[in-house]
Amino acid sequence: MKKIIVGLVMVAAFGFAANAQTDAKAKAILAEVSKKYRSYDVVKTDFTFTLNNAQAKVKETQQGTLYVKANANKYKVAMTNQDLISDGKVQWTYLKSDKEVQISNVDNSGDAINPAKIFTIYEKGFKYLYTGESKVGTKVYQMIDLSPLDAKKTVFKVRLSIDKVSKQIANVVIFEKNGNTYTYNVKTFSPNVKVPETTFAFDAKKYPGVEVVDLR
Repeated sequence: MKKIIVGLVMVAAFGFAANAQTDAKAKAILAEVSKKYRSYDVVKTDFTFTLNNAQAKVKETQQGTLYVKANANKYKVAMTNQDLISDGKVQWTYLKSDKEVQISNVDNSGDAINPAKIFTIYEKGFKYLYTGESKVGTKVYQMIDLSPLDAKKTVFKVRLSIDKVSKQIANVVIFEKNGNTYTYNVKTFSPNVKVPETTFAFDAKKYPGVEVVDLR
């Protein structure tokens, strides 16, 4: 059985050490972000995902596209070497070069973070702190640092960059205690795109010769 190499490592790594205080300004900004995001149906984003560890001299970057139902636990992450697909109950990990799909149950516990939650990670279990504004080109971003209620996790901080005008998350940076930094940079954000419901399920019949590995 081939090892799963999950491109969005960040979506499984959200547990943080708590230091920051929750402040009113950060809460108000995030409330606006949530309200706008949840007014959408299906959101499509093109993104760049980077893993960096300066001490270990590791830097890896991947490009991908995410489709996610804003109010459901359904998503598809399409990357060069693999796809991650979920209908909310089951996740399929399709390893393209190996012609293998691995099937597992979705972990819907409160601690689990998957691609469907990437734009709402702050809604449960976190403290947040507004740290100011950052201007890049003509855009102004509101910066918010997240820290968890559970101090035992491997990630000690998550930094959100929120477009001040559009009220959308543009960048997420996750800092781990082991020196790993994961950066998720949103290149495009398209709300209410029209895609068939079959987008959120894997049909093995469309992939002749694919090996199905059921891990449930």
